[in-house]
Amino acid sequence: MPGTLYVVGTPIGNLEDLSPRAARVLRQVPLVAAEDTRVARRLLNRLDAHPRLISFHEHNWRERLEPILQALEEDDAALVSDAGMPGVSDPGRELVAAAAAKRVRIESVPGPSAVTTALAVSGLPAGAFTFLGFLPRRRSERQARLREAAASPFTLVLFEAPHRLRAILEDIAAILGDRPMAVCRELTKLHEEVFRGTPSEALEHFPTPRGEFVLVVAGAAPEAPPEDDADSIRLFLLERRAAGVGSRDAVAEAARRFGIPRNRAYQYWLETSPADRE
Repeated sequence: MPGTLYVVGTPIGNLEDLSPRAARVLRQVPLVAAEDTRVARRLLNRLDAHPRLISFHEHNWRERLEPILQALEEDDAALVSDAGMPGVSDPGRELVAAAAAKRVRIESVPGPSAVTTALAVSGLPAGAFTFLGFLPRRRSERQARLREAAASPFTLVLFEAPHRLRAILEDIAAILGDRPMAVCRELTKLHEEVFRGTPSEALEHFPTPRGEFVLVVAGAAPEAPPEDDADSIRLFLLERRAAGVGSRDAVAEAARRFGIPRNRAYQYWLETSPADRE
């Protein structure tokens, strides 16, 4: 009977965050595909679990797909990354896609996520957000990605390594401006820290960054609606009234022409003939 592929979330720092279900699955499956077998082995030893381990990462996933899919023809397997949910800025997507194409049963065993953890403690809006993952290392490409996201009204979330933190903060300040942000360091670990401020303030706070970072940046502030060209709108409506156009059609034309809501266009229509409100 074909097996099930379990996509297992593992702790992003504190091992106590591993769920009981994840622990049970990792003890039961005969095979675990791991981003780094050394990291996975430490977790499995803590659980007294002894499945066969096979590495699955960005450099070898093509050659690893077939052996894992063959194993799934007969038994279960689990997929784990070094921390968090596989496939979220971590290896794993390719295996899930290939297993789905083979109609293998796939079950998620949810666990900690640096993305949602950082959002939750940032204090910034999290109803909708854009996850940028790790930005490109080349400055020109990194800045291009930030420019693409600059107009988004949604909160931005991205990962960064300590040795590039100051560079990304400088780029954020230059391209996105001094928006509110949270710089989350070593989430769930002993030296966890959440700095809330602006990019320029964060640069002062982290002169020599250490640890793993998640950055949460406020989305673009909504632009103030442009002021209506009231005189032009009234003149247009007077001309349409003189031409015998009825209120419904004239209001619709004004709304389209001047890019204003219909109810606002109707108010201007009323203003053109206070004594004859149609």
